[in-house]
Amino acid sequence: MAEQIASTSTSFSPSWLRPAVVERSMAVVDAALIVVSGIGCAVGYLLLTAGLAGKADVYAAASVLVAVNFVLLNVVQQGYRLRTITDLPRTLRMTTATWTALFGALIAIAFTMKVSEEFSRGTTISFYLVGLAALLAWKTVAARWTANSLRNGAFANGRAIMIAEFGLATSSNAVDELGQHGYRLMRIMEIPGRQLASPLLLSSLAPRFEELIAYARENRVEHIFLLMNWSRQHAIESILDVLKILPLPVHLVPDATTARFLRYPLVGTGNTFAAELRRAPLTSRERAVKRALDLTGASLALLVFAPVMLVTAILIKLTSQGPVFFRQTRHGFGGRAFRIFKFRTMRVLEDGPTIQQAQKNDPRVTPIGKWLRKTSIDELPQLLNVLKGDMSLVGPRPHAAAHNTEYEQIIGNYAFRHHVKPGITGWAQVNGYRGEIRAIELMQKRVELDIWYINNWAVRLDLKILLLTVATSLRDPNAY
Repeated sequence: MAEQIASTSTSFSPSWLRPAVVERSMAVVDAALIVVSGIGCAVGYLLLTAGLAGKADVYAAASVLVAVNFVLLNVVQQGYRLRTITDLPRTLRMTTATWTALFGALIAIAFTMKVSEEFSRGTTISFYLVGLAALLAWKTVAARWTANSLRNGAFANGRAIMIAEFGLATSSNAVDELGQHGYRLMRIMEIPGRQLASPLLLSSLAPRFEELIAYARENRVEHIFLLMNWSRQHAIESILDVLKILPLPVHLVPDATTARFLRYPLVGTGNTFAAELRRAPLTSRERAVKRALDLTGASLALLVFAPVMLVTAILIKLTSQGPVFFRQTRHGFGGRAFRIFKFRTMRVLEDGPTIQQAQKNDPRVTPIGKWLRKTSIDELPQLLNVLKGDMSLVGPRPHAAAHNTEYEQIIGNYAFRHHVKPGITGWAQVNGYRGEIRAIELMQKRVELDIWYINNWAVRLDLKILLLTVATSLRDPNAY
């Protein structure tokens, strides 16, 4: 019957120091640094070269545009979560990749729209370098401050006690999660499983509950958490009954089994709720919305990347023999076959019952093909498949027909990927599962992520994946 006391101190951090407030503040500081860097670089460079700060309003507007897009990209990557902020190497990589990808995308758009002459190259380069340096320095300071605050419990302002089944408080991450989201666990009362199963629970533990209630009153406790197996209905109801004297909210923390299913969406089914473990294929309205997004996005992308695709086609013809495009049979919605378009990156055109996946330092890959695969430019012709209706911008990546047949026999729920159209990018790809499959476990994880995407589809999820694809496409170690 172990019992732990986290802290009985009445000295707490300021009430404003809550995770949500700090996370929003980080985003505001990012935006402010970017705007100040952009305007400062523009004014400084123009004063040095021309002696006057012309077009200040244009540069100010551009700086605000960059700031807004950078913050949004970080939000979709969960870059402002406390866990991410304190992971300094990850934060620095994410910041550098996002900043670079954002500048590249905006420069491409400005070039396509013929407004690039409005901006000085010197100003743009200095803005990129100074802004990146300022962000990296700020991220370093923020990571150290946040990590130190978490260690000191500065974010835990909600005083709480926990009643836990013996062993669960240490075996689960619930205590750490609560500590990082604004709760200070001042005391943990652990009860052995045999006592929780006893019908005499309250009578056997009456002195301990009385002492815990007195402790909660004396220390102005604000929350009570129950951490135990949800099958212990009698114990949960008994504890709630004994705690009703305290005017405090009581929260039941999901056990390991329940938490697994609560990750799925909850849907109303009459007078009760059910976890939707597998959703039906998209409705006609959802398919129309997704198709409209595909047509709009693919048309805009073709307009923006037309110069890149033209140069790529010329380079392929000049550097190796063979066609510009590579066509291969893939399976789409409902398992129907279609021919996918890609820029040719290899010296072979495999499309049959036996296909070897590209490997690191694969001799079949052409010199220009290696660069095309690394930057994902070889995927751009699939925009034509999107316009044709064979594919979507976002969805499970289609595999070669030979691999499709193989994996359907090995992985039980593999075929469920065909409940939506395949995509140029997908949830598995932005989570690092891209490229060569060296072990069946990697494909199983990819399928698991694809199924999660199908079960949780929403327009905002597609937009999030597209933004993450832009931010991660240039730093994927599995692209070769």
